[in-house]
Amino acid sequence: MSQELPLTRLSQGQLNLLKACPRKFQHIYFEQLGTHVSPEQQEHLTWGSRFHLVMQQRELGLPVESLVREDAQLQHWVTALVNAAPEALTKEPQTFRESEHCRTLSLQGYLLTVIYDLLIEESSCAQILDWKTYPQPKNRQWLTHDWQTRLYLYILAETSDYLPEQISMSYWFVKSQFGPQSLKFTYNQLQHEQTRQDLTQQLIKLTQWRQRYEAGEQFPQVEVSTGRCRDCNFAVRCQRTSESSAISSKDLLLNLANVPEVSI
Repeated sequence: MSQELPLTRLSQGQLNLLKACPRKFQHIYFEQLGTHVSPEQQEHLTWGSRFHLVMQQRELGLPVESLVREDAQLQHWVTALVNAAPEALTKEPQTFRESEHCRTLSLQGYLLTVIYDLLIEESSCAQILDWKTYPQPKNRQWLTHDWQTRLYLYILAETSDYLPEQISMSYWFVKSQFGPQSLKFTYNQLQHEQTRQDLTQQLIKLTQWRQRYEAGEQFPQVEVSTGRCRDCNFAVRCQRTSESSAISSKDLLLNLANVPEVSI
């Protein structure tokens, strides 16, 4: 009998990458390679982290003046969000509120992990709020099928006494053109059961791919027709591009510790 694979922590980021390209998942989380982060991308990530920190500090009732004093843009968008969502950002009695709230759920030998930017629990309903520091996407359906939306709602329903119909999730897009905008997603039992089925099937596949990988077989690749390989830093490694468009190998190397939410 083969040895059972150890429990593995997975986040919505890993699930999205696994859905997009299993081979890329292999490169990043098994071979400890990563995609190149441009200075502009790094600046955006840093700003986003600072914004989340300010919102966490504010929720805890801690002073934020020192965090926004030298960043007028940060102060502007924090104030704009507070003004746009007073019902969510004003504390009410007899409600549970927690910023950066973490929950886990064991399924198919994996530990699924979520971190809610803000969780608000009332007697008859619960809200998940998530801050996005990029403009609101035009395609709502993309977020509907994104694993962040699905996993966040699913885990709250599985780890609380709330019915799926009592749970909702709202994304707040801080830097939208005309000020912070939100997209709200409600939930129901039918969606919950579909997510359970899809999660179970995906995790069973992942276990099979991991077992085959340990035996020397690569994770599956996406079809060339998807066009995803064209701009992928692993195109050369996967033999999906010509040498003339090869990306320097140094751009492929990124310490695993610098990749957020790494779990394998």
